[in-house]
Parts: sequence; structure tokens; C-alpha cells
Amino acid sequence: MKLYKIETGTFQVDGGAAFGVVPKRVWQKRYPCNDDNFVRLAMRCLLIETGEKLILIDSGTGDKQLEYLKYYDFVGVINFETELNKLGFSCSQITDVVYTHLHFDHCGGSTRYNSDKTSTELTFPNATHWVGEAQWKNFLNPNIREGDSYFPENVQPIHEAGKLKMVSENQWLCPDVELRLFNGHTVGQLVSYIHSNEKTYVYVGDVIPIAACLPVAWISAYDTYPITAMEEKKALLDEAAEKKQILFFEHDAYTECCTVKEVYGKYRVDESFEL
Repeated sequence: MKLYKIETGTFQVDGGAAFGVVPKRVWQKRYPCNDDNFVRLAMRCLLIETGEKLILIDSGTGDKQLEYLKYYDFVGVINFETELNKLGFSCSQITDVVYTHLHFDHCGGSTRYNSDKTSTELTFPNATHWVGEAQWKNFLNPNIREGDSYFPENVQPIHEAGKLKMVSENQWLCPDVELRLFNGHTVGQLVSYIHSNEKTYVYVGDVIPIAACLPVAWISAYDTYPITAMEEKKALLDEAAEKKQILFFEHDAYTECCTVKEVYGKYRVDESFEL
């Protein structure tokens, strides 16, 4: 098995939104912000080559809504064909795409406009695209909180092409990759557990968006169900600390991976490193 990180761009969000009720004087010691109180977030995807499968986890924001979403200050949004070619692959070789969830910064790169700019095509035409069933239902009929985070053109063409597969319970995508359902930030998130030899990598998505948010109570204002988000995060961290699993962060612009340790009932970064 080989793992490749793919940096699909960065964007900015308000620090108060990113850290919720945690005071700025506390969180700014762990994560930098600019003079306008905005923090820079990554959109770091993971490509898994198993030998039989080529699996991509999340696809960034893409370029379809950049003008509409310009207040997020997106920088460095990639072309997937170009980036995959650098690794010796092509978009047509991707066998599976796993979505943590369907907010625009996680799935927008999976479709792209045709040259006429009026229709879309699948970026990964031969891939099966995996999504939590509850998340898909939420996408179709979003609650008032999440409606602005979903764009039909990001995922609807995939469903219409018969390439979208629902996950209603924890399951294995293949012998090396396990998909588990988590709730809190939104319903039906998929967290991928990648088992490689004696190591397990956990693509935590928005369950823990950045390493600074390891403390269980540190959840963002974007989390739709705060108490559930804390409970689900604790369950993930309990196992990660016990089994020395490696957390892979999608949104942390400064920390790619870390292991965690429990100190007097609280979780801290043990060792941080790049993939």
C-alpha cells in the first residue's frame, strides 16, 4: 500500500467560527490568525494505492463556485488531472472516491464544468463514490443550518450517472480500508480507517478538523449537533490513544498527521509529522 497526500488548496474562515465558544486569547496560542481574525485552513485529500484499488478521500472545493464563495479567499485550487499526473496516475484510474460529507469544501472537485460552462462532467468518471446514507438525505433535504453548504451541481450528476453508493452502517470498502459513520458536525460522516501493516491511519475529516481541536470541548460553531460532536470525537480519540493510531488532518494548514496521548483525562498531541 502507498499513501499520497494531495493539497487541493486553502481557504480562510473566521477564527470565532472555527473555535466556537473557546476564547480567542486561548485558541490563538495554538493556531495563528491574521489581523482580521481569520484562520487559514487546508483542503488536504488522501490518495490510497492498494494494488487493486486507487481510492481518493474527499476532493476539495473545485473551481465551480469560487466566484460565489470568494469571501473564503480560496488560494491554490488545483486541477486534479494535473496533480494526479505528477504522481503517475490519471483521473480515469480512480476506482473509488470516499466523501467524509458533502459540504462544498469536501466534494466540489468531483465534478467540473464542460467547456460550455453550462453543464458538468464527472472528474473521476470510472469511480464509485461513497457517501453516508444519512448525509445524502441531508444533502437532498438540508436543515436550515446547512443549506448554504450544499450545491447540487457538486454531487447530483454523480448520482444521476449511477456512481453514488450509500453507506448505512460501518463497513469495509476493501481489505485495507474501513469506513465508519460519525455524527455531530453533520449527520452520516464517513471516517476512513486505513490499515497498513502495523499502522492505522485515520482520516478524521471534520470530526477533528485541526490538531488544535483535540480537546473534546473544542468544537467549531459549524458543528450542527455540538454534544454529539463531542461524544463522537471522544470515542475516536479513546481508540486512537489506546491503539497508537495516526490521525490525518484534512484542514490543518500546519499539522498533517499526529499521534495522540491521554494526560489526566485530556488529549494532547504526542508526535506530529508529515505523511
